[in-house]
Amino acid sequence: MFETGQPFEMLQPGVGDLRAVMFVNLANDPAIERIATPRFALTAAEYLAFELDMHVLVILNDMTNYCEALREISAARKEVPGRRGYPGYLYTDLATVYERSGRIKGKKGSITTVPVLTMPEDDKTHPVPDLTGYITEGQIILSRPLHRKGISPPVDVLPSLSRLKDKGIGEGKTREDHADLYNQLYAAYARGKEMEELATIMGEAALSEEDRRYTTFAEEFEKRYVSQDYYENRTIEQTLDLGWELLSMFENAELKRIDIKLIEKYMPRFRKAEAKAESEKL
Repeated sequence: MFETGQPFEMLQPGVGDLRAVMFVNLANDPAIERIATPRFALTAAEYLAFELDMHVLVILNDMTNYCEALREISAARKEVPGRRGYPGYLYTDLATVYERSGRIKGKKGSITTVPVLTMPEDDKTHPVPDLTGYITEGQIILSRPLHRKGISPPVDVLPSLSRLKDKGIGEGKTREDHADLYNQLYAAYARGKEMEELATIMGEAALSEEDRRYTTFAEEFEKRYVSQDYYENRTIEQTLDLGWELLSMFENAELKRIDIKLIEKYMPRFRKAEAKAESEKL
């Protein structure tokens, strides 16, 4: 994509700390080049990672265009089409791209791949995002409604996931309360979004006081937890503390996904802060 490559092409060599290798395929380039471009990039990444012992981040943008080129070539070959006209081997082809990331035993370097794709008509069941989700170890979904609300980055928390998160959080890695806090925040936000949908259908008058508290939580969660300023450098500790602060609007009995020992350890100072803020308002 020209728009994607242009900002990088404008950078002068040797300026700043940017060390990047770019393989650009424009919209007017042949389709056969488009399906080869990610493989060129990954071959260069493998050399940097496993020959020069570097930790390489590979960003593939946009894999939907790659799959469209694959469909175009498949149709030209008169192959039997699969779902929505894509070739039946689309899953296998994507796997040969995505699964070239990782580490090799005995080598110091590594490759981390972040494939970026657009969902046609925002449809998660479309073959490209659907099959990508099966192969990759996680997915971050951006939401148009959140973008319209001014949330940046507009990460849609509920459908986003990480299959490796349990191996990277907890005591000795982040903090002992991370897993329980994550589960409680997720559950509270999911209920808050359900109450927002209910209010849209039946009106806010149909919501109980408890339901309104969850909708308030969902709004605050998006504004303060999901949204992050471009220059804000929030640490894991600060993010976890912010989660406790947001949950302080609920009684301890409602925090059913957090161990009572963790609540007793972390919640009191946020309760005091909330009480102090309320007294200052009065």
